[in-house]
Amino acid sequence: MSQRDDLLASIANTIQDYRDGSLPQPIPAHVERWVQQFDAAVQLPILQEVDHVLKNIYFSKEKVSQFMRGAIRTQKLTGDNVQQFWCNANFLDIQGGGDSQTDMLALFSEQLTGEFGFGIDGCGRGGDVFIYLDDGIFTGNRVRRDLEGWVRDHAPAQAKVHVICIAQHSGGQYYANTKIQEVIRASGKSVDITWWHAIVLEDRRAYSASSDVLRPTVIPNDPAVQAYVAAMQYQPTLRAAGNPGTAGLFSNDTAKILLEQEFLKAGVHIRQICPNLGTTQRPLGHMTLETLGFGSLIVTYRNCPNNAPLAFWVDAPWYPLFPRTTNTQTAVRRMFADLTGDDL
Repeated sequence: MSQRDDLLASIANTIQDYRDGSLPQPIPAHVERWVQQFDAAVQLPILQEVDHVLKNIYFSKEKVSQFMRGAIRTQKLTGDNVQQFWCNANFLDIQGGGDSQTDMLALFSEQLTGEFGFGIDGCGRGGDVFIYLDDGIFTGNRVRRDLEGWVRDHAPAQAKVHVICIAQHSGGQYYANTKIQEVIRASGKSVDITWWHAIVLEDRRAYSASSDVLRPTVIPNDPAVQAYVAAMQYQPTLRAAGNPGTAGLFSNDTAKILLEQEFLKAGVHIRQICPNLGTTQRPLGHMTLETLGFGSLIVTYRNCPNNAPLAFWVDAPWYPLFPRTTNTQTAVRRMFADLTGDDL
């Protein structure tokens, strides 16, 4: 086999359980079709670095289950009586959009059953401990809105909340926690929040030089990208070259720069050929603030976040590496299930 074939097979093996194995088969051919959309000269190095990054940051169902089993047995979280802690814990199902929390609760319930013989339906027997589960915290807006509403309208006078997620970005956590604390103070309640994660990634603007997300060092010499940047009201923050990030996701900074440049060019192109994308769908991923995009490369077995580069997930006429389920599609499916008693 050629190096290219080896890389295609390796990436395919890493992502084989994405969305319950629903990727087009055979998966190496699917990856090949995706990478062929880039210039021929950069296809092999893109495959090399994507293979490296996904091995570090793609969370298969088994990896997520392993993290959950570890969380269940974390004494710093549970105290000495682990089983009693989970018996008493109250699991929150309050997410305002998407299925990630519902899916995570179901998987966590499986792990609890394997450990103790009871799932989350057997929990919540008393106490003031509440568990908020999700797969990832990116901008922090989702967890912020969910917990702000819960604190105002449903939280008891005193509570301990454990936010447990696979991956969180430092800026998103800081932003969410700051906003939630403001609501807690205004409510007059005593709510303590602790954050737990498998991996934390640096994305704060002040730490751009050591960022773990895609944040270009220069604007590519590409007419479409140059025009896109020129039309921005605020010029983007660029990172200083030399440090590929604190989490060790990338093989080296040269390889990271390659992804930043090529995914930025592809993202601008995608915005041109997909005119229905909203303004917040930036070339390097969803971001409400005017930037080049969030730039996260986290993908889990259940979905690809829209905070990832458009080159990862946008569909038709672009061909996505990770076709994703949107919150709108989830809402439609839930509405159908409510009306018919069935699930799509």
